[in-house]
Amino acid sequence: MMKYLFLLIFMIPLSFKSKLFWLNQYFLLLVIVMFMFNFSFNFMFMNISYFLGCDLLSYMMILLTLWICSLMVMASQKIYIKQYFSNLFMFLIIMLIISLYLTFSTMNLFVFYLFFEMSLIPTLILIIGWGYQPERIQAGVYLLFYTMLASLPMMIAIFFYYYSQNSLDFYYFNNLNYFFLYLSMNLVFFIKMPMYFVHLWLPKAHVEAPVSGSMILAGIMLKLGGYGLLRVMKMFLEIGLKINYYFIVISLVGGVIISLMCLRQMDIKSLIAYSSVSHMGLVLAGIMTMNYWGLVGAFLMMIAHGLCSSGLFCLANMNYERLMSRSLFLNKGLINLMPSLSLWWFLFSACNMSAPPSLNLIGEIILINSLMSWSTLSMMTLIFLLFFSAGYSLYLYSYTQHGKIYSGLLSFKSSLIREYLLLMMHWLPLNFLILKSEFLILWI
Repeated sequence: MMKYLFLLIFMIPLSFKSKLFWLNQYFLLLVIVMFMFNFSFNFMFMNISYFLGCDLLSYMMILLTLWICSLMVMASQKIYIKQYFSNLFMFLIIMLIISLYLTFSTMNLFVFYLFFEMSLIPTLILIIGWGYQPERIQAGVYLLFYTMLASLPMMIAIFFYYYSQNSLDFYYFNNLNYFFLYLSMNLVFFIKMPMYFVHLWLPKAHVEAPVSGSMILAGIMLKLGGYGLLRVMKMFLEIGLKINYYFIVISLVGGVIISLMCLRQMDIKSLIAYSSVSHMGLVLAGIMTMNYWGLVGAFLMMIAHGLCSSGLFCLANMNYERLMSRSLFLNKGLINLMPSLSLWWFLFSACNMSAPPSLNLIGEIILINSLMSWSTLSMMTLIFLLFFSAGYSLYLYSYTQHGKIYSGLLSFKSSLIREYLLLMMHWLPLNFLILKSEFLILWI
């Protein structure tokens, strides 16, 4: 695992030459191909070097990180063309990849915590540096303080755990029946997911972030919470059976409320951001059931949501670059202007509502299985959650593609091949991974 870390570190000097902007992306794709050769169906930790190693869970998360980050470069051509501090932008992306790579590949809880926090800084600079409105500073502060406030109890919890168990290795976690330890350790993950009640930072951060910031937030940052919970739930097998009930109820009821909020959004990006909260609520509920299906379904859904949500943010950005607005009142009748892009809107909206053959479908089916086996009463919320999920996806598609074209539109440029490639690279893994979904099911 260490060799890939050195490869990524050697990419840092490349980022300082703005002429080599695209070379960074090719290099990242090369790292992805090399990393794929390391694949193993063994669910145990493989390729162990120093404190790094990866099992199937880490492997897929690292692959998703490298994939989304290489697509972030592709989506941000405007920064390169306008020379809008493109070398600093590239440097931040590489630092983000390094911190996320270490977060997912480490086998030690404290090192995980360290890089979990470190990944926040490049994201914050991306939002404040390349965001759109002046409110981006407020959004950055929200992002920082929500996470930082909850992460301090987690640090104390880690110290306490080490004091009592003498090991922070994921492989040697023991069951501890302490309520405050449970709360301190998991609160930061609930905020990162984000769980309903502590989700307010997410729509704000998404709306103010540039396209690359939105992609990394939706694609990877939300998954950090899920990944952390999947790792530490082993500690709380006993107390979890008593407490998880509350978090499942909050997640499912919150998901329904957020889905209804999606139906009244007038900002495309805001709608996609709220839909993320709704999907991740389902993931959180799945993890909290603590049965095999729940953990597997949550992981599947995290990968699927990372690709689907990131693709939708790319589409929203393509509209924004042409119309200079994200309002659904102005983004209308686009099927007349860009019919081929309308097909992509349809494909990603269909994936967002979990239509076959997307990975979202298998994830949702498994999560429904898990929640129904946990309690048949969860059907009451699941019905509405899935129905409104289809509702806001259709609303997003039909409002943007149909209706009268905005009359203030003077000039318009068609889609570029780069944009189609970008969307294709989101859509293909999202719909073809279902053919080899045992990658994502055998990791326990």
